[in-house]
Amino acid sequence: MFAAQALTISAWDGMKLVGVSRSLTDYAYCCYLSDLAVDKEYQALGIGKELVRRTQVVIGEEVSLVLLSAPGALSYYPTIGFAPADNAFVIKRKR
Repeated sequence: MFAAQALTISAWDGMKLVGVSRSLTDYAYCCYLSDLAVDKEYQALGIGKELVRRTQVVIGEEVSLVLLSAPGALSYYPTIGFAPADNAFVIKRKR
């Protein structure tokens, strides 16, 4: 749980970083996908979906994958397999 809790997966076009997923996980129960970002020029090519798929491959199907969506991405996540959660709570940041 403590040894390797960070999971970062990246997507590259040659030498150019075009996408990244960054997660925190215990590899047993839950994986929090804290960041999923794809360069604007590379969006709508399936890169985000593939980064999520590769994250799931690493954590395994017994581990839940959860995230908080940016307001502009709320409609995206259901298209790649995420379901809304009714049991989430947040203390929002002050800035």
